[in-house]
Amino acid sequence: MSTQKIWSRRNFLTTIAGTGAFVALNPFAAWATDDIDPRVAAIVAATIGIDTHNHIDVPLITAELPGPDIDISGEMKRSGLSAICMTFALDYQRLDKPGQAYERFLNGLSVMDKQLAKNHIKRALNFADIKTAHKKHQPTVIQSIEGCHFLEGHLDRVEVAYKHGLRHLGLLHDSDASVPLGDVYTNPPNLGGLTKFGADVIRECNRLGILVDLAHASADTVAAALKVTTKPVLISHTGLDTQLGQNPNMARMMRPRLISKENAKTVANAGGVIGVWTHLADTPLEFAQNIKAMVNVAGIDHVCIGTDTKLTPAYRSKAASGFGPGPGGPGPQGGPPPPGQRPESPPPDKKPGGEPNRKRAGERTNEAWENQKAGFYYVVVDALLKTGFTAEEIGKIGGGNFCRVFDAATAGHS
Repeated sequence: MSTQKIWSRRNFLTTIAGTGAFVALNPFAAWATDDIDPRVAAIVAATIGIDTHNHIDVPLITAELPGPDIDISGEMKRSGLSAICMTFALDYQRLDKPGQAYERFLNGLSVMDKQLAKNHIKRALNFADIKTAHKKHQPTVIQSIEGCHFLEGHLDRVEVAYKHGLRHLGLLHDSDASVPLGDVYTNPPNLGGLTKFGADVIRECNRLGILVDLAHASADTVAAALKVTTKPVLISHTGLDTQLGQNPNMARMMRPRLISKENAKTVANAGGVIGVWTHLADTPLEFAQNIKAMVNVAGIDHVCIGTDTKLTPAYRSKAASGFGPGPGGPGPQGGPPPPGQRPESPPPDKKPGGEPNRKRAGERTNEAWENQKAGFYYVVVDALLKTGFTAEEIGKIGGGNFCRVFDAATAGHS
């Protein structure tokens, strides 16, 4: 069954008058129907909405396990999203001992196992799992890691990750792994693009059935990776370097993390998909315009949503010092940030003594913009409609395009 057939209910749903039938199809969203345009509600119900880069913070240090419970299910139901690519990174805390990254990687997965069980959520291991969860109105997650620090030069650990349910692997993050995989776009290039180990990891992902994410990769690294991979790739969270927003300081900081039109076209021509993040967009309409700019360059079949936000509250290690949560992930903890790391350190959800901090718009998925009332996907669908996108196009951007590359990567694997 083709990915496109998922959206076959759309035309029916968008003709529904009122919201009663919508609530029957998507009972999780009943709270929103008084305030949501029925057209928006119908599109949210009919499409598979996916955030392709969403941070779920959990403790990684053994002494801090298992950490606080988190309401993944409630936040997902509020958002209107069908799935998130649930990611975490290891280099926010200093890695200075052999085996440390691997231990923290396994700790993170173990905590996520427990949290998913408490939330009655299963990992989607392939496209069929996503479809089944959507049909049953059940949230699901695609397990992801941002950066391959846990490998420490051991290729066999890719299969270990696969057996733990990981199906989305971000090759790089802010700091180099102990055995580097490629040049990071915010650091001075010194590896000539993709390394031999990086190429081996991509081949192993292709073999096992794991989607390769080239976010944080330099243009040379991306170009080399596209020559190695036999499956379409994802760049889960970025934006065009022409869309710099209204804040000059933020623009200067984020500019190295954006991609050129040429780079976007290269990924699209190889069948890949590019996620547009919510950074550099102060309103939902600005976010929709950033998506439109990417669509104008890469094409409607090659753009998705990758917010680089947190669905659940930030977690700050008790042992951490230095920097706090960054705009997307938890931020470097325990020493100076890696080269190219975002310099500001927004506050965690609570101060060390437990007193709540003022929430920062843009960090949490369902609070991506000031005065946001509805859940994330409802707000985005509304903005995309107002920007001129059709229901069919929103279905592609919202999740259909990601589903296509995820299916291509995982087809034939369980």
